[in-house]
Amino acid sequence: MIESNVSIQDIQTYWNGRIHDLEMTEETVGTKEFFDDLDAYRYDKLRYLPKVVDFNGFSGKKLLEIGCGIGTDLVRFAKGGADVTGVDLSETAIDLAKENFHLHDIKGKFLIGNGEALEFPDNHFDVVYAHGVLQYTANIQKMINEAHRVLKPGGLFIGMVYNRKGWLNTMSKLFKVGLEHADAPGLTLYTIKEMKAFMAPFAKVKILPERFPVKSKLHKGLKAVLFNTIFVSLFNFIPRRLVRHLGWHIMVFGEKAA
Repeated sequence: MIESNVSIQDIQTYWNGRIHDLEMTEETVGTKEFFDDLDAYRYDKLRYLPKVVDFNGFSGKKLLEIGCGIGTDLVRFAKGGADVTGVDLSETAIDLAKENFHLHDIKGKFLIGNGEALEFPDNHFDVVYAHGVLQYTANIQKMINEAHRVLKPGGLFIGMVYNRKGWLNTMSKLFKVGLEHADAPGLTLYTIKEMKAFMAPFAKVKILPERFPVKSKLHKGLKAVLFNTIFVSLFNFIPRRLVRHLGWHIMVFGEKAA
């Protein structure tokens, strides 16, 4: 899943032709019902996210999301009072994010851009958010360094990558089930140790493995029965302290020196 010769253009082309989680809705792309379906699915799948990221906690703050996609998370930050900007390589995503904000009657700024070379001055944002983006870029360190550069002193970076030692990667290998967007150019899974090293530019760093098995609408038939009724129950019976390092999502929080 590692491509040494991947380019930003390869990544841009890939995501221009795809919409994340599109298979989870039958509504017409770009309608309010479409956005509502994908919002509901995301926060059912990622039940942990509103618990570890306070979407209402950045009122009045300038917040940048790198890889904003169709704007699902950014809508929540905006509704919480943040002054939001979304950047994405994909023109498809940016167009949909603009429509998402229009339908919710909220304000945001959007531009097509490369998170490894942001077109913003130093010390510009209070918060930079990059959930599920770092693993899909060509050079993760460049993207983290850019997030650090555009943050104001004392600013906060919030990111997430997939855990190479996480439960879902293990399940994928054991049962020969591909990971979502496994064919994406540049997709790379990381370990907690690697993420600590990448976060070296920040004065304070917190690493929190998250996303443990929950019942999923993605699986069908026997696979759904086995996963939803047996595996999910057994895994969550184990005390969390014993399996936390196996969380599929490695959440990273970094504070820039004041």
